[in-house]
Amino acid sequence: MVAAERASDWGTSGTRLVVRARLLAALDRAASRKVTVISAPAGSGKTSLLRAWADRSTPAQRVAFVAVPREQRDEQLFWLTLLQSIRRTLEGSHVEEPLSATPRFHAEAMVDRVLSELDEYPGRLVLVIDDLHELTSEGAQAHLSRLLAGLPANVHIVLGTRRDLQLRLHQLRLSGELAEIRAADLRFTEAETRELLATSGLALTDEAVATLHRRTEGWAAGLRLAAIALAENPDPERFVAEFSGSNRTVADYLIAEMLERQPQHVQKMLLRTSLLERVNGELADLMTGYSGSASWRILLELEDANAFVVSLDAERTWFRYHQLFGELLRLELRRTEPAEVPQLHRLAANWFADHGQPIEAIRHMQAAGDWSNASRLLADHSFSLTLDGHAQTIQALVGAFPRGTWADDAELSLLYAMQDIVQGRLDEAAARLDLAEQHAMTTPPDRQHRLKVAVASMKLELAMRRGHFDGIVEQVNFLSRPITARSNEEVALGSDLRAFALLTLGIVETWTLHLAEAEQHLLEGATLARKIGRPYLEVSCLGRLGFGSKRHSFAVARERCEEAIELAERHGWGNDRVIAPALATLGGTLAWTGDFDAAEPWLQRAARVSKEDAEPGTRLLVHLATGMARVGRGELRAALEQFVAAERIQSFMIGEHALAGQVTGWTISTRVRLGMLDEARTVRAAVPAERARFGEIRNASAVIDLAEGDPSAALDTVRVVVEGTAPVIHDFTLVEAHLLAARAHASLGDQRAANFSVERALALAEADRLILPFVMTGSRDLLEAVPRHETAHAALLIDILDVISGSGGRSSEPPPAPPLQALTETELRVLRFLPTNLSRAEIARELYLSVNTVNTHVHNIYSKLDARDRSTAVARARELRLLSSAGGR
Repeated sequence: MVAAERASDWGTSGTRLVVRARLLAALDRAASRKVTVISAPAGSGKTSLLRAWADRSTPAQRVAFVAVPREQRDEQLFWLTLLQSIRRTLEGSHVEEPLSATPRFHAEAMVDRVLSELDEYPGRLVLVIDDLHELTSEGAQAHLSRLLAGLPANVHIVLGTRRDLQLRLHQLRLSGELAEIRAADLRFTEAETRELLATSGLALTDEAVATLHRRTEGWAAGLRLAAIALAENPDPERFVAEFSGSNRTVADYLIAEMLERQPQHVQKMLLRTSLLERVNGELADLMTGYSGSASWRILLELEDANAFVVSLDAERTWFRYHQLFGELLRLELRRTEPAEVPQLHRLAANWFADHGQPIEAIRHMQAAGDWSNASRLLADHSFSLTLDGHAQTIQALVGAFPRGTWADDAELSLLYAMQDIVQGRLDEAAARLDLAEQHAMTTPPDRQHRLKVAVASMKLELAMRRGHFDGIVEQVNFLSRPITARSNEEVALGSDLRAFALLTLGIVETWTLHLAEAEQHLLEGATLARKIGRPYLEVSCLGRLGFGSKRHSFAVARERCEEAIELAERHGWGNDRVIAPALATLGGTLAWTGDFDAAEPWLQRAARVSKEDAEPGTRLLVHLATGMARVGRGELRAALEQFVAAERIQSFMIGEHALAGQVTGWTISTRVRLGMLDEARTVRAAVPAERARFGEIRNASAVIDLAEGDPSAALDTVRVVVEGTAPVIHDFTLVEAHLLAARAHASLGDQRAANFSVERALALAEADRLILPFVMTGSRDLLEAVPRHETAHAALLIDILDVISGSGGRSSEPPPAPPLQALTETELRVLRFLPTNLSRAEIARELYLSVNTVNTHVHNIYSKLDARDRSTAVARARELRLLSSAGGR
């Protein structure tokens, strides 16, 4: 098949084709390198060449094609489109993982997903990315550079752009792996110019052809325009002789010629629809006043005539104009009908709003100067658009409003507050939320409830970011009101906003220890999110449920954490901070039950994904749980570092976090156990009165008393805890208090009382197999002193002693240097199958994972172990003692 240059830059119909075999051959040669860049100005014929070349996709060389839409600000949507194109192209990949956007984009994880998909395909694949200059989001070029650097040997990539991009191509250029096609290469030769004119039915003298070629300098768009203009001109030779000038002048002149030759009804449609990025027949009829699909027929005829009108779908229902053509049409419209422009924008805005296209509707409202309706529509859709990955677009739309307009507009005040929270401007966000709340009182009744819910949800979000929970739940308690029917109020509210409100309410209730209410609202939010197809909100709710579920049992907490993590991984969000709470809670739960080694990879992963989390409560939880695991492993100094880090986060919070007492208590206790008694006393003396009443602080004070040799004081200190009058976070605080009481009784020589306190601790620990408090308090001797025939918890007692004995063991042989990044628990599970003969699909079935998830884990294993293939990874893992030397499993 030969490449063909159409008279339209993007056209897929028409018959006037020009064979450009030399360019096709140039691309064939370029494809032997790793990367090809086609960089040339608008109208140079880049897209025509790329599409013609891509049409030659064969089973031996498949081609995945992506065209970046105009002004693509949301990089995540570009990567999802690229990934979807790859999957459609590789029909045999059997990928089960769905593709969904997230409110926050994690570029490195997304690039890893793409590389993992490519790594699995054994055949030859070409990725074609056209109009790359339209990808305007910050950091996009760096992320694309990372993709280029990691491309498998069997993958080639072709990039089409109007300008050179910062893609770190110098190394590829030096190594001979970069091919470049420039504007000069794309220019028509004189022979191709003659062929283009001939296929358009034009017979010119050789001199006229040479003149036309010289004056257009072989510019593809200029030649196409000339062919269109010449077809209607009574004296083509004279026409060619008379026009001249630069490319831009040629384009303006020729497009004007072409437009003037169109009938009046065609000119009217072209001018009035030129304001649109895309148009269909119904919308064009609305903007022209035509009826009976008249505009659609005009669009079809123009495309068939290659008049710079291009269909965007196979059914030829949506169209757009070539950029040069569209720009001139818009200039002409403003010159001839300036008063009509705002009304045309309003018509387009209303049509797009009615057809569920809010972004285009808002843009046209703004262009019409209809700021109030634009702010209302943006406020209505802001939560949904954020979930759909349009965060940067929202930011641009908000930025387009005139300065100061937010001060008198409740909807716009809310939108600015949302942007302030995203950017970390929390004081400004608080002021704007207050203003939005005030203006809400004068908002029309049909919008008041929705606005109040949105404001309340953002106040909860702000409370999370600031750690200021005092009274906030009471202020927004109307959010918890159940809506059981599809009332007008619920329809106005919108399910996305309702689910988000339940999520934020549940999180704040969790951090204020309203755990029953938190569980109810998070479950309700997860159910609603599942019903409306919002997996990210569902994962968010499930990920938070684990913490509150400890009030039932640690088994339920683990189950809910694992459910959240599995759902996140199924959607490719294994490295998204949305699962940080679930990872930390799961790791912490394993630490509580003495599985310290098993807890470690979950906690490392939690630390990694929460590194940039703006929500301090989650980061505090990660440090606290990691410190617990360090205590269990006997690494007290490392534990203290984690507790101090959590304490530092608490110090920046305005109010008291639910875990603040535990953080402070264990910081004090760990300092005492490290012999830092003076520092422990200093910290204890600085504890705020509100925090000091908690059982966790009373326990820490008892640890100081015991270290000072005053067991009687210790007993007095913990008495209110063991008697149940001091508030505690969970039963594990009571277990710790009974063990401290046992230590005090033993020091006073009352072994019977000591054994009784140990038995009460065992009884409280039995249901959830709580082992950490016994390790943390160094209670081995207390347990060994309990006669086996006198305890009702002998099995648990023996388990605890086994864990304590094992936790202190250390090999005398120094371990090999660990990998730069620790493997996660799931990666370790996948690693154990690599020495076997199982394929990745078979490993996936063994582990109940999708093939794509296994691919991602294998790619990460190779990267972390600095391995190039499966055998190298196995050898490296054995060196690191991640695998036994005898076998894999």
